[in-house]
Amino acid sequence: MADSTSKPTPPAGSPAAQSPQAAKSPPKTRTPSDAAGLSPAGATDLEADIAIDDGESDNASTIDDRISSYTASLSSSVLDYPTEHGRRYHSFRSGSYILPNDESEMDRLDFCHALLTKTIGDKLFLAPVDETKMHRVLDVGTGTGIWAIEMGDKYPNAEILGNDLSAIQPAWIPPNVKFEIDDVESEWIGEEYDFIFSRYMCGSIADWPKYVKRVYDNLNPGGWAEFQDWSFMIYSDDGTIEGTELLRWVDLFMDACKIFGRDGQIGPKLEGIVRENTGFVNVHHQPFKIPAGPWARDPHLKDIGMLELIQLLDGLEGFSLRLLCGALGWTKEEVLVLLAGVRKDLKDPKIHAWLYYNVVYGQKPEKEEE
Repeated sequence: MADSTSKPTPPAGSPAAQSPQAAKSPPKTRTPSDAAGLSPAGATDLEADIAIDDGESDNASTIDDRISSYTASLSSSVLDYPTEHGRRYHSFRSGSYILPNDESEMDRLDFCHALLTKTIGDKLFLAPVDETKMHRVLDVGTGTGIWAIEMGDKYPNAEILGNDLSAIQPAWIPPNVKFEIDDVESEWIGEEYDFIFSRYMCGSIADWPKYVKRVYDNLNPGGWAEFQDWSFMIYSDDGTIEGTELLRWVDLFMDACKIFGRDGQIGPKLEGIVRENTGFVNVHHQPFKIPAGPWARDPHLKDIGMLELIQLLDGLEGFSLRLLCGALGWTKEEVLVLLAGVRKDLKDPKIHAWLYYNVVYGQKPEKEEE
């Protein structure tokens, strides 16, 4: 995750740009024998001075505009989103994320944000972060950026960075918030953070121990990390999900996740991964039950149950198409027939399904043991 834009590595055989001082006193070049793998012709080209375009000095005042144009050109490939089964997906690291990034999915993600903040008590996070020391905050897999934006509004003195595979965040944001396109499973560079927030990454991460260790390594001493995630396994206390299309869909979903190299039940495992692969202290795990429907007696659970039902119904196609078609070889039509039965089960008040949602947070020690 780059805190600043990283420069592309020059292709093999391309000389790096020289500073003005270097241009006056060219450094000693590699000899043909040093240029392993290059033909004599290639070696001769390396020995030649780079011709200078004298007209460049007249363009100095427009360099910012040219950089902007060049960056936009590089970004165009990232924004050229592929379409599968009528849904739009990420193009950056294509295939590494199983859900769409189109308007329907963006609306669902914002709705899911409302559900999850309400689930944990109308809060943005649970970690006992010292707000006076929260100067740099990272939102991993920011999605639409809604969490980062609300954090920016609430903590105007903190710098909030959100990263994601897709540039789907709004243009109008608080001045202390910025977004980057990045893959969290690539190397992280840049300054450390005081708080790293990771939510709803189930289905996104291939190597969870490595990912959690990277989060730990990129915290300042005394900093906090919070992981919030699902288990997509569905349960019922009274056995009413047995024999349903809903349970059949869940089993198929889990099988497809395994084929894609993703863990659909990561939430309950987070505490163990955090404890076993990092030096986090003050680790706390808070599980939550979220009903899939408004069938609970408790008013709070009834409320979040209705929200969960709505986001599940809206997300079923996005959850299923790439996974079942890509991993299990189903046709789109077969998937849609299955989902019709799943929707019927979800709306049935006699089926009392619920899911686990898990919050795990921990602190990096002020001083690590030698």
